[in-house]
Amino acid sequence: MKMKLYFSANITLLSVLGLMLVFSSLNAQSPITAEKMWEMDRVGSVTTSPDGRHIAFTKTVWSLETDRSETNIFLMNADGSNMRQFTHHGSDGSPVFSPNSRNLAFTSRRAGGPAQLYVMPLDGGEARQVTDLPVAVSAPKWFPDGNRLAFAATVHPGYDGDWKKHEELVKEMRNTHVTAKVTENRMYRHWDRWLTDGLYPRIFSTTLEGNVIDLMPGSRRFFAMMGAPSYDISPDGSEIAISANTEQPPYEYLNYDILLIPTTGRGTVRNITADNPANDLNPVYSPDGRYIMYGMQTRTDFYADNVRLVRYDRQNSSRQVLTEDIDMSFSNWSWSQDSAKLYFHAQDSGKTSLFSISSAGDNLQRILHAGTNGAPQLLGNDRLVFTHNTLSAPDDIYSIGINGEGLTQLTDVNRRKVANLSLGKVENVTYTGANGADVQMFIVYPPNFDPSKKYPLVMLIHGGPHGIFGDQFHYRWNAHLFAAPGYVVALPNFHGSTSFGQEFAESIHGAHADLPFRDVMKATDFMIGRGYIDETKMAAAGGSYGGYLVSWIAGHTDRFAALINHAGVYNIMGQFASDVTAHRVAAYSGAPWDGLESMQRWNPAMHAENFKTPMLVIHGELDYRVPVLQGLEVYGVYKGKGLDARLVYFPDENHWILRPNNSVFWYKEVHNWLHRYFR
Repeated sequence: MKMKLYFSANITLLSVLGLMLVFSSLNAQSPITAEKMWEMDRVGSVTTSPDGRHIAFTKTVWSLETDRSETNIFLMNADGSNMRQFTHHGSDGSPVFSPNSRNLAFTSRRAGGPAQLYVMPLDGGEARQVTDLPVAVSAPKWFPDGNRLAFAATVHPGYDGDWKKHEELVKEMRNTHVTAKVTENRMYRHWDRWLTDGLYPRIFSTTLEGNVIDLMPGSRRFFAMMGAPSYDISPDGSEIAISANTEQPPYEYLNYDILLIPTTGRGTVRNITADNPANDLNPVYSPDGRYIMYGMQTRTDFYADNVRLVRYDRQNSSRQVLTEDIDMSFSNWSWSQDSAKLYFHAQDSGKTSLFSISSAGDNLQRILHAGTNGAPQLLGNDRLVFTHNTLSAPDDIYSIGINGEGLTQLTDVNRRKVANLSLGKVENVTYTGANGADVQMFIVYPPNFDPSKKYPLVMLIHGGPHGIFGDQFHYRWNAHLFAAPGYVVALPNFHGSTSFGQEFAESIHGAHADLPFRDVMKATDFMIGRGYIDETKMAAAGGSYGGYLVSWIAGHTDRFAALINHAGVYNIMGQFASDVTAHRVAAYSGAPWDGLESMQRWNPAMHAENFKTPMLVIHGELDYRVPVLQGLEVYGVYKGKGLDARLVYFPDENHWILRPNNSVFWYKEVHNWLHRYFR
């Protein structure tokens, strides 16, 4: 039986009222532009002090003039008062409070080289540099006694603790005149970097005087391939639990296990999840020291497999899966101070909600179901601090009682900038999709929308495919930016999307285009049925898997006037050149060496004879997730057929367009393409 979800009836009302208070005084003036979006300050790295009195966070500001960003740390009281800029060097991040709440440790490149570790008193004074290493440090954490810090750094495994030797090894590696990259591994590059340089991350410790100890000597293990490493320090400071790959070359797939590492830098490293062939993630010690709570997946061929909570008992080495009967994927959990509860966020019907659950795995409570919420942290005993954004508002910091009451906005970093924007309304609807299933969809309207008029429709198709178009302020696919020229934008969470249960996410395996294509077509019918869509002016746009579905649409319907394909899969045969290939046989229900006919059934390249609709193709050279040949091939096919097509190629971007001026150019190309076929 599935566990029943209990939540307070006032949660939704509080959320709506809180958001109404935030925006009721804003006087919109003009539509959003890509330039205005890049002028917005970005909040991140929120952390609370152990005494519950302070909150630290980073704020990043981008410059279109320099194409660079500056990040500084800000400090405020727990109620949001007395906010002030704590650092001023523009390269500071990863703040973390000392156990006595008197100091803040952080990373900075202020010395001119790679990021190093600094400590600064909260009551003022100069920041003191703690480490002075030839490599960048990241992800600092304080030991419970406040006398040491742990951090991560990527090193050459042959340096043997001698940093001068390390510099010589790296210099020798970089100064060679041979540019070849050689491998026999199945996984040999990831996202936009090659894994053949022989460098690996490790966890280190340092005293406040800068005496550094390698806690993983000789280790050749990958941690998180993107983002910060996932580790925690035991309450007694004797060991570190870390999620690290234990699969050996040739890396058929990466298997993250939970390893226990002595903090002396000596002794045996123990693997407590060796019996699970799939990923084990995010170990967090209970404050009383008895348990480690971690996340477990059970499938190696499905990256969006639900993450279940597992409680590991340090006294007897037993473990208990707590949430097998909860059809939800858990993220970023933290313990209550009495070790009785956990707080976490999870995708939840197109949103990312805050929850609590008992440490025994029962009494699941939804605390907040509104927008996209991230990184919940306890503030004292009875409140959570977290980031919150929606389709219409970028991230700010909020707090809420653990009972779901007292939603409070603590920052408003973009108030004036948002006040100058004219943003259309957002609607959350459900329509009947493929096989009669309910499909959730957001609709974003242009400013000054008039339902008595006819508008062009832009159908956005998210990537993954196991992801969502959430109630989220997205910088790379900002729905209001698509709507700003006067278009209605639809964002369906079709079959395969997450946040609607594991069965819904898995439903497209073996037939990648079938149900999602039908869902998109039914979404189009639903929008037309509302009476304000001009059927002659409709476009579909998607990235990654969304680009795959755009190519599939090109071969199966001419309903759209224009298509936009960003970093999209065109020929699924080519995805065996992707950085990750282990799960593709299950996803495609076949492979070039076995089940080719089944795989090719859902290959957009097999339907090129039907292509008619003009297509804008965008791709980055450094895209190893969907290699650039995919974009070049579909563009070449289009031009070979004499069809309207335009190629936008970025030699210095990966799967995402991340540089400010490239992003502004990207939106300009997208808007110009739509205008060409909507005018």
